[in-house]
Amino acid sequence: MFKTAFYLLLTCIAAFETTAQSFKSLPPIEQKMVDRGLVDIQKMDPDISVELKYSTTDNFIGRDVYGELTRAYLQPEMAKRLAKASALLKKAKPGYRLLVYDAARPNSAQYDLWNALDHLKIPARSKTQYVADPKIGSNHNFGCAIDLTVTDEKGIPLDMGTKFDFFGPLAYPRSEQEMLKKGKLTAKQIENRQLLRKVMTQGGFKVNTTEWWHFDGMSKVQARAKYGMIP
Repeated sequence: MFKTAFYLLLTCIAAFETTAQSFKSLPPIEQKMVDRGLVDIQKMDPDISVELKYSTTDNFIGRDVYGELTRAYLQPEMAKRLAKASALLKKAKPGYRLLVYDAARPNSAQYDLWNALDHLKIPARSKTQYVADPKIGSNHNFGCAIDLTVTDEKGIPLDMGTKFDFFGPLAYPRSEQEMLKKGKLTAKQIENRQLLRKVMTQGGFKVNTTEWWHFDGMSKVQARAKYGMIP
C-alpha cells in the first residue's frame, strides 16, 4: 500500500511539473507578440522548422539582435497561409520542410539592422534596398512578412546560391536569369528557389524582387492599417 501511494505521489509531482512548465511565462519580448494577437507558427504547424538568424550571431551584423525572442510569430492570417505553403511543400516533396529564418520583428530591432548598414559602408541612398527604414517600418514589424528556405529529407537547407541576408544581385529573384548566363547561379539553384516561390505564392504570399528568402503577406500600407507596428 505504501509503495502504491509513493508511486501515486510521484505521478502527481510529474503532472504538476508538466503543467507548471506549460504555463511558464514567456520572455517579455514574446509576451508582447502574444498580447498583440500574434501566434507562434509552430503551434499552427509543428512541421515548420525555426532558426531565427537574428537570435544568433549568424547574420550580417554578427551579433544576437533578438535576445530572448527565439520563436517565430506571425499575424494569425499570415500563419495560416504559411501552414498552407508548408502543406503544399510536403505534398510536392515528401520529406522537405520549410525553415524559418525571420518572422515578426520588433521595430526596436529594425533600428539595429538599419544602423548596422553604416558599418557595412552601404550608401545612405541604397540602404532601403536591404533594410526598411525603421521610421516607416518593415512588413516584419507588422507580423506580415517571413524569411525562410527549404530543407531536404535530412534537414539540410537546399542550395539557393547565396546565404540568407546576402547583399547583391546574386540574391535577387529578378536577376536570376542574368546570373545564370554569367555562370554565377546554376539551374539547380534557381530550381530550388522556384520551389520555394511556388509553395509560398500558392500559400498566399508575394515575392520580394531583391531577396529570394523574403515573402510578404500584404502591402505595408495594408499591414499598418490593419495591425499597427510592433514596438
